[in-house]
Amino acid sequence: MGAMKENDDTIFALSSGRPPAAIAVVRISGPEAGAALKAMIGRLPKPREAVLVRVRDPDSGEIIDDGLALWFPAPKSVTGEDIAELHVHGGRAVVAAVLAALGRLAHCRPAEPGEFTRRAFDNGKLDLTRVEGLADLIAADAEAQRRQALRQLRGWLSDRAEAWRTAMIAALALIEARIDFADEGDVPEDLMTPALEGARALRDEIAAALSDQRRGERLREGLVVAIAGPPNSGKSSLINRIARREAAIVSPYAGTTRDVIEVHLDLGGAPVTLLDTAGIRESDDPVEQEGVRRARARAADADLVLWVVDATAKEGAAVGEGATVGKTLPASKQGDGKPSRWTIVNKIDLVGRRINEPASLTKDDASRSFAISARTGEGLAELLGELERFAADFLGGSEPVLITRERHRLALQEVLAALDRALAEPPADREEIVAEELRLAARALGRLVGRVDVEDVLDVIFRDFCIGK
Repeated sequence: MGAMKENDDTIFALSSGRPPAAIAVVRISGPEAGAALKAMIGRLPKPREAVLVRVRDPDSGEIIDDGLALWFPAPKSVTGEDIAELHVHGGRAVVAAVLAALGRLAHCRPAEPGEFTRRAFDNGKLDLTRVEGLADLIAADAEAQRRQALRQLRGWLSDRAEAWRTAMIAALALIEARIDFADEGDVPEDLMTPALEGARALRDEIAAALSDQRRGERLREGLVVAIAGPPNSGKSSLINRIARREAAIVSPYAGTTRDVIEVHLDLGGAPVTLLDTAGIRESDDPVEQEGVRRARARAADADLVLWVVDATAKEGAAVGEGATVGKTLPASKQGDGKPSRWTIVNKIDLVGRRINEPASLTKDDASRSFAISARTGEGLAELLGELERFAADFLGGSEPVLITRERHRLALQEVLAALDRALAEPPADREEIVAEELRLAARALGRLVGRVDVEDVLDVIFRDFCIGK
């Protein structure tokens, strides 16, 4: 998406779900929002009071629908501009007629993705971390993600960053007072000591925030579990059983799954993405070869691999391939004693006995193994329980963290580096250098919340918003 258009335009969009729906909310923001609302309903309601109205086409006078209208004059609105809302019935024809009528009004145009939120940012209603929290709240798939995103939207990080910035400016002011007014008799001789003490306290707080093992980023992305194995071992049946719907095609023919299928789940409040991959085997079919290549790549990038084998197959079949896949995982995902690959022995209903662990697998080859039947559901409760515990452990539990994006981490690492340089300077006759490092640290904190030098990241952030938000 290119740069946003000028804010002197009045924008409109459907801000509710895609029709058909029970209710549709059409939002209008900008200097001509009041005129547009009067053109559609014939009057301007009292501020922040929902009124029953008849919505008409301004050109023909034809009635489009009966609904509600709300008026939020600037600056007390979500964007800081004049905002109007029309709440109408959510049929496709109704929504299309309202949008078409607005589009024919002078100075009104359809909004671009994220443009309402961008205007809120430009008008000081939201800082950048709160904008990111709003984006994460919209995208949240699981309860834990929702809670984390809501904290950011309500200022969990931005309030702390602003407090850090205020304290940093106070320390900088002490040093600059010593530099600029050293000859004044009423200026204390030693201002560096309290300034450096404040900088050191800030440094320790920010270092503590950074030592969170990236739990916020992990929760935002969710746990990725790849279901892999040889053809016809029951991978698609397993993912359908876990998802409780037919997310993947189930067929007795080998090679049915050619591409990677993703299923997003809320598992005990934790976000989990299941990947159903193509059966891994040698094949002369170029399409299946590509599917196998993608399966290997996604399994290597996953946080956990469920390697599914057929209980009716010959003992040890495909075990070697499972070990190979597990060894290609990044070492960081196998640390701290956590399993990175589990062996799932499927179709135990066909062998007449429960298999506790494949005899051909050693503890070095697979850290956990489960015997299940994807067809009957036997053993699924135990597997899901362990998956839920693994997800909670991997994502770091419910303790809130400040940092939820890589951008936050990089900005705070820059702050920390500047503070370390400031504290490393001998205080005597080095006030200018210490002051400059504190300025750089304060500037990096300003970039974190969007005060300075963020134009290069704004388009990336707002590009991922939906139209109407």
